[in-house]
Amino acid sequence: MLVLEDGRTFRGTSFGAEGETFGEMVFQTGMTGYQETLTDPSYHRQIVAMTAPHIGNTGVNDDDPESGRIWVAGYVVREPARIPSNWRAERTLDDELRRQGVVGIAMQGTRALTRHLRDRGAMRAAVSTVEDDPARLLERVLASPEMAGADLAAEVSTDAPYTVSPPEGVPSRFTVAAVDLGIKAMTPQRLAERGCEVTVLPSSATAEEILALGTDGVFFSNGPGDPATADGPVAAMRGVLDAGVPLFGICFGNQILGRALDLGTYKLPFGHRGANQPVRDVHTGRVYITSQNHGFAVEAPLDGPFDTAYGPAEVSYVGLNDNVVEGLRLLERPAFSAQFHPEAAAGPHDAAELFDAFCDLMAARAARP
Repeated sequence: MLVLEDGRTFRGTSFGAEGETFGEMVFQTGMTGYQETLTDPSYHRQIVAMTAPHIGNTGVNDDDPESGRIWVAGYVVREPARIPSNWRAERTLDDELRRQGVVGIAMQGTRALTRHLRDRGAMRAAVSTVEDDPARLLERVLASPEMAGADLAAEVSTDAPYTVSPPEGVPSRFTVAAVDLGIKAMTPQRLAERGCEVTVLPSSATAEEILALGTDGVFFSNGPGDPATADGPVAAMRGVLDAGVPLFGICFGNQILGRALDLGTYKLPFGHRGANQPVRDVHTGRVYITSQNHGFAVEAPLDGPFDTAYGPAEVSYVGLNDNVVEGLRLLERPAFSAQFHPEAAAGPHDAAELFDAFCDLMAARAARP
């Protein structure tokens, strides 16, 4: 049984582990990449419904996870694959969900659920294989925490620093400090492929700790929760901006940059979660098809540059579906951000060049006399 906080109830069959789970109910429109979705730390404390009708076709392997565990609180699918068919598959998705204790439901109403969330917005929910009374389950849903006001980065971040080095044959060009607010494994790999020696730091890293590494650039990652609560990362980013070190942020990192510039953030009605989100470069007019996963966004003027404590800034990308701010750029300091995911392990790869732009900023700073 799946119960939403407005009382809407769906029934289906158990998929994955048995038990009961609570979280924010959201939907994800990607047709591929379900393993990357499950292991993305940004989905911490969310129950994810997949809009693609068949999930689990390619099974599960040990090469594609974006972190060391599944982070979704619960999983909703229409029709799970009974037998996976892929040469890379090592086990079934159902077995993996059971192994990691993730409660799921397979049900015919995923389309109705998605339309309901589009109309009413993301909301708290529960999936249970043990409760047979919707009213009792609804009481526990209403007592569960909301996503607004949730400070979750520390719950998904690394406990200790670690390093990702360039692959064999790729010369080391830059050193990068990456602040882990819920980082996906592919992100430091994409930087390493470009010759970056990446030191991944806990979300609690201060500006002093970051700058003490003497790195060529600083990266702020994606992550879960409400950016309005992330005062520590905001303070750290302001310290990096004060030092003039090249800075790049994605997703949650984009929202942190917004807050560092004294911009507001707000919760989207149902968020952007999928691999087909169109965004437009405000300067070139080029449209990128992007991978996204966020429920919050930045408030910023869309009609040109605006003043900040760090000089003029501008919105660099805009979402074509709803005019949401999809990127920020400082005009007099080497700092920029994107709300979407350029690493996009499951694709598309339209925005991969943003990593090159970050490297260009580091190269330009290194070339200064």
